[in-house]
Amino acid sequence: MKRFFTFLALIVLSTASFAQSIISFKAMGHNDDEPIFGMSGATSFYFKITPQYEINGSKLVIFFEPSQALIRDRSYINLFVGTKPVYSGRLTKDSIQHITIALTKADVSSDNFLKIQVKTLLTITDDQCRDLDNPAMWVKIKNYSYLSLIKSNKNFFNNINISNCFDSKTAIVYNSNPSLHDLKAVAWAYARLKKTQTRNIGVFEISKLPDSVRNYIMVGSMPTLRDDKRALVKVTPQTNQGLLYLHKAVTTVTDTITRMVENHGRFTPVKSVSLEAVPTEILFVTGGDDAGYEKSITALGNMNVLNSTFGDYLLVNKAQNTFFKTIDENRSKLSLKQIGGVSDFLSGIGSLKSAFNFKNSDFSFTPKEVEIRIVANYSSLNPGDRGFFNIYLNGLLLSSEKLDASGKLNTSVTINRYQHHKYNTLEAEFRFYPNSGNCKNSFTNFFSEIDVDKSYLESKNPFITSDLSFYQYPEAFNSGTTRVVVSKPYAKYAAGAMGEIIYELNNNINANNFPEFMYSDDVLANPSELKKNNIIALLAKDDKLLNEFPDAPVKFNRNFRLYNTDNNTVVYSLSDTTSNGLAQIFYGRSNNATLVLTATGKHLSEAFLAASKSITEQLSTLSSNVCISDVNNNKYLFNINKSSENLEYIDTKSALTRFWDSYNLYILLGILVLILLSFLYIRSKVQKSQELFND
Repeated sequence: MKRFFTFLALIVLSTASFAQSIISFKAMGHNDDEPIFGMSGATSFYFKITPQYEINGSKLVIFFEPSQALIRDRSYINLFVGTKPVYSGRLTKDSIQHITIALTKADVSSDNFLKIQVKTLLTITDDQCRDLDNPAMWVKIKNYSYLSLIKSNKNFFNNINISNCFDSKTAIVYNSNPSLHDLKAVAWAYARLKKTQTRNIGVFEISKLPDSVRNYIMVGSMPTLRDDKRALVKVTPQTNQGLLYLHKAVTTVTDTITRMVENHGRFTPVKSVSLEAVPTEILFVTGGDDAGYEKSITALGNMNVLNSTFGDYLLVNKAQNTFFKTIDENRSKLSLKQIGGVSDFLSGIGSLKSAFNFKNSDFSFTPKEVEIRIVANYSSLNPGDRGFFNIYLNGLLLSSEKLDASGKLNTSVTINRYQHHKYNTLEAEFRFYPNSGNCKNSFTNFFSEIDVDKSYLESKNPFITSDLSFYQYPEAFNSGTTRVVVSKPYAKYAAGAMGEIIYELNNNINANNFPEFMYSDDVLANPSELKKNNIIALLAKDDKLLNEFPDAPVKFNRNFRLYNTDNNTVVYSLSDTTSNGLAQIFYGRSNNATLVLTATGKHLSEAFLAASKSITEQLSTLSSNVCISDVNNNKYLFNINKSSENLEYIDTKSALTRFWDSYNLYILLGILVLILLSFLYIRSKVQKSQELFND
């Protein structure tokens, strides 16, 4: 009997070591269905395949929904994996259709990316020229399309190393009473993980680490690590020596797998339970002492070091950020290649678009005006052909010009600060229509290509105002040196928010902002720090350092109310019972950029993180300098200055005044009721008197 159970266990474990992992497109960042427009359209997906998956035997399943107006038997869909065509077929009559493709190791590029491209050729009428710009020509790739990947532990211990382990990390763990070194390590580890496009990064005290989290980064110097964690580190760093160490193990766990199953033409999710052998990875960022630990943190901020460490540990004897350039380097002119643009060779007729993304923080300063210069080549136009070149920014048409027979394009347009946002999408579009008589024979006659080396964006003037706003964050901190300051009692709550801040400070084409971390008490003891540096402070509501910011729009250490200036109603009132994150940005004592965040309520970590995320989003206003956000993703933006009438400090009023402000409506209503009752009483008495007199 024992032999039978042993044999059964071996079967289960061997099956688990090759368990299927279903990962939907939505889970990989594509929250919405991806539309493909036009007669001949295309869209691409890029997925990073982490080393714990065995690509041989894995599957790709694409679900798509065609437009109801299409002639199905004359419309086609084509699927490419990498540059290789793997499927072509006519559309069927089903409302939701799917394609299943087996994957092989050859489908994954050398940098472990799986590129999937879907191309369409659609028909609505018998006249291709009429179909050209028909808005009913579309196909939607559904976000529940998925990759069915085989989890394999066969080469787990050989394939995983420091250079590629960040792609699968989901959390960062720190000591319950973190030091400044720990906070700095969390912040840089968070920034590194977010660059891998990890969507939700958990930040936990070690005592609150969930059992379900098995793949994380552990920070802390060797003397401060908990005994059970220190035992996992098999390499001992010496004094003044840093260490990055990757612990690897395999554990057996019970997991739930969800897959889409077809049932009478509809796809429904079906869950099943499986026993899996799950790899456990812990990347330790540590050191023999604080000096060595600091070297590991410095190495953590150097992408070149991390990407070239192919072993399980790295001893750091000397660390410097050669990757980082000088903080004051001028970045007023950026080529399209610098912002990630590639030279796409486009051919066909109708709309041919190239898209480029850029941020204000890619420049050295917030630009007031930006010149967009596009240099391109295209095939010359024949007599009767019509061609145009259009520039769009964030979906709005900026300029349009006719193409000619020269085949050369060199054009520019200048945009002002109201036209560009914190995050921008630039689209360059060639539109070509051949002579109507040659339409059906000219679908590949036109071609174009943008020169991304010669095309550029140039900031003409810096956006300078008397008051800072979140529109200017984070580039307001690009020049000079920055100090990240935290209240010591709140340090363990601020770790995640610090990670978000470090990521934003370096979320540009020249990541070079490596601030120092300080406690607020140390800044109070050395006030010159407030004058010499930019300040990003994460503070308790009662921190004395708040008194050192006389130009702050709001005194967060006092009770206040914010009003809607249009109708004088209270929009926000400070309360310790609600978990809110509060952020404000302003110029400090020496015209240095200053950002202050504080938090209220029971959920301080979540409140700090909510505030740090809210100020980095695409804000709709150019002048907000105060942001209040709660843990439920609600956000309120205000523009507060010295002459603002929508800010009121409650604690400056007497008790009687505060009582009147709070209950004046009720008091007035009560007085009105008393007057009415008195009137009715007197009236009844008069009537009785009249009746007695008449009698």
